[in-house]
Amino acid sequence: MLGVTGGIAAYKSADLVRRLKDTGAEVRVVMTAAATRFVTPLTFQALSGNRVHTQLLDSESEAGMSHIDLARWADALLIAPASANFLARLTYGLADDLLSTLALATDVPIAVAPAMNQQMWANPATQHNVQTLRQRDVLIYGPGQGSQACGEEGMGRMLEPIQLVEQLSSLFETGSMQGVKILVNAGPTYEDIDPVRFIGNRSSGKMGYAIAMAAKEAGAEVTLISGPTSLPPPEKVECINVRSARQMYDAVISQAGGCDIFIAAAAVADFRPKHYESQKIKKQSSPLKTIELEQTDDILTAVSGLKKRPFCVGFAAESDHLDRYAQDKLKSKKLDMIAANWINKKNSGFESDHNALTLYWQTGQLDLPHAPKLQLAQNLISFIAEKYHAQHRVKNS
Repeated sequence: MLGVTGGIAAYKSADLVRRLKDTGAEVRVVMTAAATRFVTPLTFQALSGNRVHTQLLDSESEAGMSHIDLARWADALLIAPASANFLARLTYGLADDLLSTLALATDVPIAVAPAMNQQMWANPATQHNVQTLRQRDVLIYGPGQGSQACGEEGMGRMLEPIQLVEQLSSLFETGSMQGVKILVNAGPTYEDIDPVRFIGNRSSGKMGYAIAMAAKEAGAEVTLISGPTSLPPPEKVECINVRSARQMYDAVISQAGGCDIFIAAAAVADFRPKHYESQKIKKQSSPLKTIELEQTDDILTAVSGLKKRPFCVGFAAESDHLDRYAQDKLKSKKLDMIAANWINKKNSGFESDHNALTLYWQTGQLDLPHAPKLQLAQNLISFIAEKYHAQHRVKNS
């Protein structure tokens, strides 16, 4: 259940609904009267696929689903944005509209994402209310710091939708990876030509970050080694930032010996310039320059070849002969599993929020159909958990 209160940050809640749906969640929205002045209920109805509830005493709603039934339906109640006014009403147990009544009537976890002017957030009354709510086990997500709609700077911004999804997801850990240490690499690497230019690729890191989030949801201890991306680091995941293939190699090798599973989702450069120019190359002062390349170290092969090797999952992004290239890579690198995807499919792969994967292992394969990357990552982690635990049962028997 998503509660939306009055505030300019309500526009972010529309994106929040979409991102929650991407995880496979069913979302129902309850809005306060003030919230409807910022975003219309029709917007949330279109995004959630469910009727939006705004009135406590709504004869149509009461005839089909009473406010008590609505409270019982939810697995969690997230109020985003949560205004200073609503935090005060929640603190004192008021029940003068539908959302505040639901907060009293439900027995599921309640989380609030505060959003207000920085001075309102800093006010002792607001801080007292927040402290009281924490003592009652209400989860406080944020706020963040930065520029605000009023033009001021400071604490009070609602967290970004993807951050809220990460925090809310932690309430529903599956436990399939409890006690397992997982190392994930993600994103591109940049191979510098000179202080200005580099060789890189189109990887956004979205798939690798989604895998790290899904692994954390499943109860794993997760380390993410990331190339350059614009993504915020996943909550409760150790994140190591690198730039080049060499840095990625060093970071992975330093961590691989202590992990149980390595998921190589990064798009690491296969080649780098053999010579780095310490000064910017001037196009006016020299003829067309030839850049001599050399191969980078193969990270996945190195990890798979360790004496005490983790369960190794590779990725293959291909434009043709997906099945052949993926299976060749599975065998040549001696992997436990490989996840392959097309790079030339519409709304899929690099830079997209969606993807589709075909999983290969020594004795079979499985298609994971086109889906939002977080949902796809959750399905992938579930299958990896199944294969990993089965392998360990055989070793220990």
